[in-house]
Amino acid sequence: MAHATVEWTDNLEGEFDLHELLSLIAAEMRERSDGTFPAGGIRVRGIKLTDYVIADGKGPDDAFINISVLMGAGRPAEFRKRFFDQLDVRVRDFLGDLFDRRPLAYSLYVFESEGWKQNSIHRRLQKA
Repeated sequence: MAHATVEWTDNLEGEFDLHELLSLIAAEMRERSDGTFPAGGIRVRGIKLTDYVIADGKGPDDAFINISVLMGAGRPAEFRKRFFDQLDVRVRDFLGDLFDRRPLAYSLYVFESEGWKQNSIHRRLQKA
């Protein structure tokens, strides 16, 4: 299980390709995790925020992108450090000069969780 949520402020509309960012994160999870994140458990979603206050609330161009990743507990610390350092670099490269074009805060947070779930997508992927 690895679920990523990309929250972004609506004043970034048209400033970056959201679908491409979501696809990048999913691809990193599928292809660079050495199978640590089974493909059938990967979820990446984008949420455009319309209600927010940033800093002092006086910068109309202030914006943020926050990525939160929730994964099942038990991955080794070495894996988490290596993988998420690499993901962070890939996302920053993707955002490119957006930091130079406007006031922007970016963050990546990783959480481990125990959860209860059922998923038949794994079965479909095994048949492919």
